Amino acid sequence: MYKLLLIILLLTARMAVAQTSDSTGPMIPHPADSSTVTILKDPRIDQLVRKQIEINEATTRDSRRYVQGWRIQVINSPDRSKVFAAKATMLQEFPDWKAYLLYSSPNYKLRVGNFKTQEEAEDAVKQISRIFPSGIYVIPDVIELKLTDLPKADTTNP
Repeated sequence: MYKLLLIILLLTARMAVAQTSDSTGPMIPHPADSSTVTILKDPRIDQLVRKQIEINEATTRDSRRYVQGWRIQVINSPDRSKVFAAKATMLQEFPDWKAYLLYSSPNYKLRVGNFKTQEEAEDAVKQISRIFPSGIYVIPDVIELKLTDLPKADTTNP
């Protein structure tokens, strides 16, 4: 048993000595100044960095598409036909605003718009209140940004 332990110890010591020797080759000092370090970079590294930036931009686009914002809840009713009629009215009057129909048993909810700020949503409430005079609320929600409004990925730190 002691012989086996001695052999393992000697082999381990031999490997440790082998790893401490300089296997990287001779170091060539800079001719002008020994404290200067010269770095040689392969130009393909820059191409790889640019390619990785493009990949990151494409893969994170969807996660940046949905942000915290505001929507306007126009109606909340258990009567499905009443909510669908309100949706049709909203789409006729405000075709630029996207309408979202939600069902939370037993009620149907109609929310409209993708507003970045509460102030924008409050301004829109004034427009909607001429059609629906009561029951309109500004609701915080995760909104969907248009592709043109998406922020670009941070490419300043590659």
